[in-house]
Amino acid sequence: MALDTGDTAFILICTAMVMLMTPGVGLFYGGMVRNKNVISMIAMSFIAFAIVTIQWVTAGYSLAFGPDISGFIGSLEHFGLNGVGLDGEGIPDMLFMVFQLVFAGVTLAILTSGVAERIKLSSFIVLGVLWTTLVYDPLAHWAWGGGWASQLGALDFAGGTVVHISSGFGALALALVIGKRSGFGKFSMEAENVTLTLVGGALLWFGWFAFNSGSALAANGLAANAFVVTNISAASGALTWMLASWAKGKPSSLGMVSGAVAGLVAITPACGFVGPMAAIVIGGIAGVLCYRMLLFRVKKGLDESLDAWAIHGMGGLWGALATGIFATASIGGVNGLIYGNVHQFLIQALDAGVAISYAFVVTYILAKVIDKTMGLRVTETEEYVGLDISQHGESMNA
Repeated sequence: MALDTGDTAFILICTAMVMLMTPGVGLFYGGMVRNKNVISMIAMSFIAFAIVTIQWVTAGYSLAFGPDISGFIGSLEHFGLNGVGLDGEGIPDMLFMVFQLVFAGVTLAILTSGVAERIKLSSFIVLGVLWTTLVYDPLAHWAWGGGWASQLGALDFAGGTVVHISSGFGALALALVIGKRSGFGKFSMEAENVTLTLVGGALLWFGWFAFNSGSALAANGLAANAFVVTNISAASGALTWMLASWAKGKPSSLGMVSGAVAGLVAITPACGFVGPMAAIVIGGIAGVLCYRMLLFRVKKGLDESLDAWAIHGMGGLWGALATGIFATASIGGVNGLIYGNVHQFLIQALDAGVAISYAFVVTYILAKVIDKTMGLRVTETEEYVGLDISQHGESMNA
């Protein structure tokens, strides 16, 4: 198949837009930490993108999309981008590679939620390389590279399991290993710069159009559908979270933008398989569900600092299941539960369950190993001073 210049231009633009989501995560998270850690949170997103770039072009892409080995991982046939050229089907193979690279980058940035304000930079770098290689790459292969999940018929259009379940439940595992921030539950740790978080949320909403519609890998009707339902689900999630939190106080802007992200997360696996009315339901349920999970996390005293588990993990789980409920053959070629296909729903549940277990367990083991060898956490004094100064020698107030 010859290259299509229109599709190529479309995916080039989508790739650039998705890249903006990684610093968007940094801004989103940076606004929710204390002033002494804002630079650290934003910097970790940039560092995550740099780590993933080198890892991906050397081994990561091959592990995710190389020839299948036992349904679990790709071979190293494409190590160093060997055989990844400028030709391809519709778009250049090289472009497909970098489009997938930006997905991996934003996933590692999301993971930083579980260690905010207390991880050593050196430990994060080592963790980032290992986590991307041992968690993200296998999950990407399962869903999109010919692994067992795709062979089984699991549906994940743009990364419900690969991106959101992996980072959300990975963040939960990290939080359990690294422990609570000093003073957690005793002193106020509320968001100190909501404006920054709103700007980050805007970048995420913007980039998500490319994240989802670009996953069609062509400028076609399926991409248009993904674009439309992405926006609908985000709006629905924003409204339901805002209304749910309003019932307990005032309708915070932080809750509104968090609900939008929850809606975006939930529609990610489904956007190539469901229509607009289903998107309203998917996003609306995501807003309420993720808000309730945040409250549950707070009640249990768990310091998964910036709620990647509540929003990305649980939102991703709901999105994977919702895909099996609302998928319609008129859009994606596969029917879900409400159209009589119980089998597809069961496949989605199995896929999500395995992804949760794998991401949590492997992340937990990696965190334990790093903690025992080089230490995950900064010293008490460094944490008190703040990671901006102790890890970067910089300050917001300088």
